Amino acid sequence: MTRRTTVTDLQRMRDKGRRITMLTSYDYPTAKLADEAGIPLLLVGDTLGMVVLGYDSTLPVTVDDMIHHGSAVVRGAKRAHVVVDMPFGSYQTGWQDALRNATRILQETGCGSVKLEGGQRSAETVHRLVEAGIPVMGHIGLTPQSVNAIGGFKVQGKTPREAVHLIEDAKALEAAGAYAIVLETVPTALAHMITQRVNVPTIGIGAGPFCSGQVQVVHDLLGLYDEMQPKHARRFAELGEASRRAFTEYREMVETGEFPTADESFYMDERALELIRRMTPEPSEDMTDAERVLREWVDEVQAQASAPERTPSEASGYDGA
Repeated sequence: MTRRTTVTDLQRMRDKGRRITMLTSYDYPTAKLADEAGIPLLLVGDTLGMVVLGYDSTLPVTVDDMIHHGSAVVRGAKRAHVVVDMPFGSYQTGWQDALRNATRILQETGCGSVKLEGGQRSAETVHRLVEAGIPVMGHIGLTPQSVNAIGGFKVQGKTPREAVHLIEDAKALEAAGAYAIVLETVPTALAHMITQRVNVPTIGIGAGPFCSGQVQVVHDLLGLYDEMQPKHARRFAELGEASRRAFTEYREMVETGEFPTADESFYMDERALELIRRMTPEPSEDMTDAERVLREWVDEVQAQASAPERTPSEASGYDGA
């Protein structure tokens, strides 16, 4: 039986200085491919609201959305540890609601852990979940669910006051029991300082090369969107343009009759086809005789099958009925 990566494995990787690779995933085929590529940590992020569902932010995403996509990712990944985001509104109303929603996410997706945003303000919730046996990944810096409060998608921790606050956030999450902390869109030097000051893995996205690991949104990595090109992302492929070319070629071949060809078509037994012709009138004719034709054909086959000199298969002439 294939063994999944655990939070203990991730801690061991951090302690040994092995960089942790994390990638977002929102569906079965992507999870399967990432898993086969050896990605040890998959995040079913609420970013699916923007890159999969077409929302302007992550705020409309629901617990049901996360369970729907999280379940598919868990089915696709056999080795990777799958962490599912807790969406906006699923934990901000108190740790009791958070515990209820996190329990449901784990039960209904089969994932290994959940992730939630916020540092000191979320520390009690993290503690309660961990105390109940639910592994939690923290998330500080640019927290998309708080985009309206922080004034947009911009770098966090650029001033001394903000930087100290983020360091305290990270320490609070570690003390609460978070097994790892995502650092999003913070200056490289600050991310390095935080990584040095906590004993759990830090996973950077737009936080420089000195974190314990890195996470990227799969759509950014594959170049699926021209309008979404974050500074922190590198396009490792241009599948958006490749897909457009493929779709265009497909449309043109359908329109010209070049697709499908004989290679993409299926055929049937000529004797069965002849029977269908006998049963089916011309388009302008009535279909009421079809049953009579079929009944006569069955009677004929049965009569031939009862003849002693021939076997049933020989008599029927067609073994597909």
